[in-house]
Amino acid sequence: MYRIGYAEDIHKLVDNRKLILGGVDIPFEKGLLGHSDADVIFHAVGESILGALSEGDLGTHFPDNKEETLNMDSKLILIKCKELLSKHGYKISNIDVSVVLERPKLKPYILTIRENIARHLDIEVGQVSVKAGTNEGIDEIGKGLAIKAISVCLIEKL
Repeated sequence: MYRIGYAEDIHKLVDNRKLILGGVDIPFEKGLLGHSDADVIFHAVGESILGALSEGDLGTHFPDNKEETLNMDSKLILIKCKELLSKHGYKISNIDVSVVLERPKLKPYILTIRENIARHLDIEVGQVSVKAGTNEGIDEIGKGLAIKAISVCLIEKL
């Protein structure tokens, strides 16, 4: 039996924050605003897994009003999702992620991001696709005010 999950996450770019995408600390003049480290890639991947499992959303598992999730490393989301997959008797078939941003260019970091996702979920790098694109100057993302990630995850029963 196969199941699919879909998720989107968006965070505002602000001064005085690190830019962490897919577990990579990327040199940039701004970072993403959030209760945790605001890693939109890990958030979208995690929530797509939760969706495939019918396990609710990130806010259910990692509330943004709790002290224990303040400045949390978002790799913990993927680790929790890996545990839930095992608990429900599923494994990941593949994950496909699109990141939408004007700057910085992600090409130098894509392989490392894929490796990070694969490592935290205990899957092969070949099961993870990460692509980056722009919004061609349209809306808040296109104006460089935010970054968005979209993830689709296919899981299968063990």
